[in-house]
Amino acid sequence: MRRRQKTVETDYSCEDRLEAENNTKVPSIVRTEAAREESAEMLLERILSRPNMAEAYKRVVKNHGSAGIDKMTVEAMYAHLKEHYAELVQSLSNGNYKPEAVKRVNIPKADGGQRKLGIPTVIDRMVQQAISQILTPIFEKKFSDNSYGFRPGRNAHQAIARAKGYYEEGYKVSVDLDLANISTRSTTSFS
Repeated sequence: MRRRQKTVETDYSCEDRLEAENNTKVPSIVRTEAAREESAEMLLERILSRPNMAEAYKRVVKNHGSAGIDKMTVEAMYAHLKEHYAELVQSLSNGNYKPEAVKRVNIPKADGGQRKLGIPTVIDRMVQQAISQILTPIFEKKFSDNSYGFRPGRNAHQAIARAKGYYEEGYKVSVDLDLANISTRSTTSFS
């Protein structure tokens, strides 16, 4: 006797987020150019705020990590920022900031292959961290509850527990996608 398989249907449409043409009571997601610029300016102001940049600095120091292509270590970053902090903030503020090239290193994988890793400079990591600290709370609440990759407070163990829960509910197919390569890596049927 063959068991009927359940399928998970997910609707990713944005219909509920679009403004109806003739309904002015529905809030619009379309803003005027001035409103977009104001929002971008406000976000940039929050990103470049002294407390946010200080927190980003602390997190980069705490994570330590290797030097990037410029060979500046985490330990040397403080002295550099003491001298060049105003220039850094100004270049970010006026849109002239240019990240350095990323140092490429290969790390051996368990299967014998190589995993390519890119190591940004410590200053670029601090800038990325400052941006992430402001943007993550904004976008985090918009992500699917079924997404676990590279999300704060989420991990592979939770994803496995969710999959196990679906299995116990009667769902019998799991699909693992690699969106970078836009290919299906594996499909597992539990029947």
